[in-house]
Amino acid sequence: MFADRAKIYVKSGKGGDGHVSFRREKYVPNGGPDGGDGGDGGDVIFSIDQGLNTLAPFRHKQKYCAENGTGGGKRNCRGKNGASIVIKVPPGTVIKEAVTEKVIADMSGNNTEQILLKGGRGGKGNQHYATSMMQAPKYAKPGQPSMELELLLELKVIADVGLVGFPNVGKSTFLSRVTNANPKIANYPFTTLHPNLGVVDLEDGKGFVIADIPGLVKGASKGVGLGHEFLRHIERTKYMIHIVDAASIEGRDPIEDVMTIQKELENYHMDIVKRPQVIGANKIDALSSEEMIEKLKSEFEPKGIQVFPISAVSGKGVKELLYYVSKELDKLDTEPIQFEQEYFPHISDNISETFTVQKEEGPVYVIEGPRIEKMLGYTNLDSEKGFLFFLRFLKEQVILEELKNLGIREGDTVRIYGMEFDYYE
Repeated sequence: MFADRAKIYVKSGKGGDGHVSFRREKYVPNGGPDGGDGGDGGDVIFSIDQGLNTLAPFRHKQKYCAENGTGGGKRNCRGKNGASIVIKVPPGTVIKEAVTEKVIADMSGNNTEQILLKGGRGGKGNQHYATSMMQAPKYAKPGQPSMELELLLELKVIADVGLVGFPNVGKSTFLSRVTNANPKIANYPFTTLHPNLGVVDLEDGKGFVIADIPGLVKGASKGVGLGHEFLRHIERTKYMIHIVDAASIEGRDPIEDVMTIQKELENYHMDIVKRPQVIGANKIDALSSEEMIEKLKSEFEPKGIQVFPISAVSGKGVKELLYYVSKELDKLDTEPIQFEQEYFPHISDNISETFTVQKEEGPVYVIEGPRIEKMLGYTNLDSEKGFLFFLRFLKEQVILEELKNLGIREGDTVRIYGMEFDYYE
């Protein structure tokens, strides 16, 4: 059974407590502290398994916990570290925080393994707290607590090209002709019940991965048909081939079909409909005239969308379409589309860490606090996305509101832990 969505609970290990003990040996009446440190808790690690192509295993097990670290012992014995837990997922899995659905990690590309939750550090034993004034400390540090999260896993297939169109327009037939995929083909709606992937091999040695995205009908972006189940799979594709039934065998208008699907893609995600695309006007072997092909060309080619008359059954026109798509892909970024991290488990909304905003001479406004410092450690401010994410963080934490309350104006300087930038709304 194909499954591309799952909810699971994960928990890292708690750090072991430090130990309180004192050296007790014959002829050593005043032995010092010898309490050992606690062991570190295990991490929660996600790793790609190339042999997996579905999230079905997570239907049978939803709870994953790493081991706790054990406490320290006497004679400076350190506690044992808890074992980490490694969770295997298929390539293309996006890990989200279940409540906010913000991205924590995208398991694709070079990101083959990631520590999602760190285990708690073990506490220090009382041997670390001996001083000249306190030679027999009866205190040891407890281990750090574990971290836990409810996660939403979503599998978004990794393909260069997405094959879109209404049911029964010939997408599966087209895919079976141009790739090594063997999709189910029949003449009724929703024959394809999961995305099919195939590799197109061209004679010049170039090729690309193509995915048949099922379930697109009018209202798909609102969950009609199988829309919500499969629209997420088109998010990674860099290019789209829109297959239409040029012969109108089902009685639909091909031009209206293209516009309807484009509207659904726009409603689902504005960026997707802006991606380059081409139209494959299929079933030309059933056409009595070229009138519909000319209508499609006059409607869409002025908008920069080329129209190729094809027959997925006979193969006519298919080769020309594939070589055109290959050349268009050469113009695009070769890096796979990956989703930026939006949620940082290490910076929990539940911890009570404050911030301060102060006005100095200049006018200069200084922002400090442990929560800010942590965020800087996990955010790449050199990238545009990272900087915009940090600005959104400042807004969500009402820091921008506090700056306005202090009278900040455009052009004033904001200083955050050695970094300075000008304030503009």
